[in-house]
Amino acid sequence: MYGDVNFDQINLLEAPPTGEPDRQYYFIAKCRQWVRDFEREQGRRPRACVVNFGCQMNARDAEKLSGILHSAGYEITEDENADFVIYNTCTVRDNANQKVYGRLGVLNGFKRQNPLMKVALCGCMTQEAQTVAKLKESYPFVDLIFGTHNLYRFAELLCEMYGSGGRVVDIWEGTDRIVEDLPVERKYPFKSGINIMFGCDNFCSYCIVPYVRGRERSREPREILREIEKLAGQGVVEVMLLGQNVNSYGKNLENGISFAELLREVEKIEGIKRIRFMTSHPKDLSDELIQVMKESQKICRHLHLPLQSGSDRILKAMNRRYTKEQYLALTEKIRREIPDMAITTDIIVGFPGETPEDVQETIDVIRKVQYDNAFTFIYSKRTGTAAASMEPVPEKVVRQGFDEVLKCVQDTARMRIARYQGMTMEALVEEVNEGQNSSEALRELGAGEGQVLLTGRLSNNTIVHFPGSREQVGTFVNVYLKECRGFYYLGVTV
Repeated sequence: MYGDVNFDQINLLEAPPTGEPDRQYYFIAKCRQWVRDFEREQGRRPRACVVNFGCQMNARDAEKLSGILHSAGYEITEDENADFVIYNTCTVRDNANQKVYGRLGVLNGFKRQNPLMKVALCGCMTQEAQTVAKLKESYPFVDLIFGTHNLYRFAELLCEMYGSGGRVVDIWEGTDRIVEDLPVERKYPFKSGINIMFGCDNFCSYCIVPYVRGRERSREPREILREIEKLAGQGVVEVMLLGQNVNSYGKNLENGISFAELLREVEKIEGIKRIRFMTSHPKDLSDELIQVMKESQKICRHLHLPLQSGSDRILKAMNRRYTKEQYLALTEKIRREIPDMAITTDIIVGFPGETPEDVQETIDVIRKVQYDNAFTFIYSKRTGTAAASMEPVPEKVVRQGFDEVLKCVQDTARMRIARYQGMTMEALVEEVNEGQNSSEALRELGAGEGQVLLTGRLSNNTIVHFPGSREQVGTFVNVYLKECRGFYYLGVTV
């Protein structure tokens, strides 16, 4: 694995290897040579900034990009006024694209002040042909553009960019390849995301993901387990298994195992205390998986189960392949088998053809399920999807429906979360909270001298803030949930 690679001992006089990931190790070593030249000429190492947009899959990809840059010798910074800036983009909604275009304008100003600066874009947004055409025409200062399928070639593309002196564009329409064992710079030393599969075969009519992430490709279970074992040896105590639809894991493998079986194997790994996963499609959530979650001592009591709509008519138009009745029966079964399971969801309002009556069907599901939280979005038209050609809903009607759904979600979720008040629960301390209200919270909680406000996460994914010491970050502590503040708690350790 990459942790055992000595990049300085790779012979750059030889031709690059043809096999992966050895080929990328070669180009990382070549990048290191360029970095040394930069340091000699400028008196400092080049600074690189990786900016992530989007989902947990993107966040994991960003860690890989940072890992490759760090291994190449770059100094990683959060300041976008750097020598190399890469935007790892999202395109699930149009506002994500517009945000990137706005930020690119700022980078252009930085680049005019720093002629050595390089700018790169990758991720889901760059898999769209119209986006790449726009970047080529209107953003000539972008030096490197690549997509989701060839992210593993980042080091090679860096070398090509520096070697050519011009713009490099490398977009693949699809791939069946999976290349792991690349350097990763994790945000947290004590928890990590793990890709177990890539792509999606569901083709929901509103969703661009299958077109920009490709078809489903599962990693071999032995490779996943080997990676988690190594992470556990490095002190990781919580892992999140990532996929667009983890419930369909293994279906494309010759000798595949089910997702439930994979979870059983992960649970056996010594050192791992918590297991999370994202995201589950309701149509594929099996009784076997419910049983595994019920019996597990490590799988967190949180399940994200996207609803999208409570109307059978809209669900059919969305190509979700379940009905309102089936979804409700599934959530009832989960709550019956695992009473303390927190369920969260995604909801889209304003899908083409949606009526106020359809919105009321969604609200009916929210009231019956009693979600712990819900991410509510206004439908965003994505070119290339089946829904893009459907008749849109008037904006006024969409806004009214969205406000009703959001209010229902907030009211029911607050009541659901408030039921924990007065309980003592285990939290994984994730970070020191140094926000503008942290001093006030410390005073309210009667914090001792020298204590800071910590932020922890419960098994059910609820956030709790409490006084403690910086040394507690990355550890598990028992917290008395003193006061519910809507969607989070203030507490004290016991």
